[in-house]
Amino acid sequence: MASSISLDRFYSIIQKPIISEKATDDTAGRNAYHFRVPIDANKVEIRQAIEKLFTVKVRSVNTARTHTKVRRRGHSVGTTPLYKRAMVTLAPGNTIEIL
Repeated sequence: MASSISLDRFYSIIQKPIISEKATDDTAGRNAYHFRVPIDANKVEIRQAIEKLFTVKVRSVNTARTHTKVRRRGHSVGTTPLYKRAMVTLAPGNTIEIL
């Protein structure tokens, strides 16, 4: 599978892993890892980035957009940023070391 996407784009797609109780349970249950990705990243790009950067075989990619929430700090009112979460399920026998 020849990829025309640059390595810089792969690094910008996978922003950071999401470490939460739900993500940890998902990793233990179905070998799925959660990552924060940009809004414009699609499933094909996410799959290619994970396979190239971590040298693993991806079984499926699910995505979900988070909604913004209103937050107050004193008199200041703002919103949390909008981002996309990618749940990447790996093939059996493959793992990603997340520190």
